[in-house]
Amino acid sequence: MTDFPKIGAAVIGTGFIGTVHTQALRRLGVDVRGVLGSSAARGTARAAEIGVAKAYASLDELLADDTVDVVHVTSPNYAHYPQVKAILSAGKNVICEKPLAMTSAQSAEMVELAKSSGKVCAVCYNIRFYPLNQQAHGMVKAGELGDVRFVTGHYHQDWLAKPTDWNWRLQSDIGGALRSVGDIGTHWADLTSFVAGLKANSVMAELSTFLPERQKPTGPVETFSSGEGKTESVEVDTDDAAMIMIRYENGARGVMSTSQINVGRKNSLQWDIAGSVASAAWDSETPDHLFIGHRDGPNETLMRDFTLMNPAGTAAATLPPGHVEGFADSFFNFFRAVYSDVAGNGRTKESTWASFEDGHYEMQFCDAVLKSAKEGRWVDLNEI
Repeated sequence: MTDFPKIGAAVIGTGFIGTVHTQALRRLGVDVRGVLGSSAARGTARAAEIGVAKAYASLDELLADDTVDVVHVTSPNYAHYPQVKAILSAGKNVICEKPLAMTSAQSAEMVELAKSSGKVCAVCYNIRFYPLNQQAHGMVKAGELGDVRFVTGHYHQDWLAKPTDWNWRLQSDIGGALRSVGDIGTHWADLTSFVAGLKANSVMAELSTFLPERQKPTGPVETFSSGEGKTESVEVDTDDAAMIMIRYENGARGVMSTSQINVGRKNSLQWDIAGSVASAAWDSETPDHLFIGHRDGPNETLMRDFTLMNPAGTAAATLPPGHVEGFADSFFNFFRAVYSDVAGNGRTKESTWASFEDGHYEMQFCDAVLKSAKEGRWVDLNEI
């Protein structure tokens, strides 16, 4: 970690997630050189609010800054593709928020650009870096669950449950054709793929839009906050919720749901992986406990304790046992892993952060879900 202060970073986006990135980088000791807002005025105002010395007036100005080694992209989804291309062309490392792109065609091109660049290119699937998800990944890899048979779970929230709730993700031209699946669903797809060591072969999906008309504020609204003042009625065609069946490459099966309208569920990602020897389950709302199920002995609950965890889990743990590691800590642990590879000039065999290849898989998953919902049939990811 001693090299981190020598690495310069810049963050594109000054909303909720951009601020989370900035705070985690400061905790890590990385030199945050500046931020780029959606406008010069907004960038300047937000930089002053969060205590960042510089607000770039444009992406060109940011990319011309030779003191910036890594650029974090936390802008709306439609901007990821052109911004990442420009960042790699400028010879800088990049960490891009999920989803990686708007379509799998875009993400496929981004994978090739990442390979040819020789730079560290990561996708921000931070939930991998709750320590017990790393622990579970290590357990599956070591064969402690046996052959994975059945993967179930959900990702449910309630922040878009009212007709007056608004965010740019509701607009398909900005956020993409899929919303609950593209936003939180790709987190679940990535995390379960990482833990179980399996990728989906095909999917069968149904999408639902329960609120086809919403009240859009005429002014800006930050993620997870409510708009105020005047509104206008707009039609919404993105998914409030989804139900998806999955066939995995080894013959395993899966069922998952996504929802941004489940009242009372603030940020509930749950997965349950059943193997031939044992099972494991985790819930983001109780992130320091991992359920481990047995047939012929007592079930277990492993509390996050690096004196009891395997090497993968221990490497991701930061705080002592009994001191809860939560949402912000997952970004810290994720950035610590990525910036270690930046300092070492490349990804290592032991690295567990999501690559652009992983981000492309999630976009293939999304495009297959969309195709399945439209055509009412199982869709193979190889069709995408």
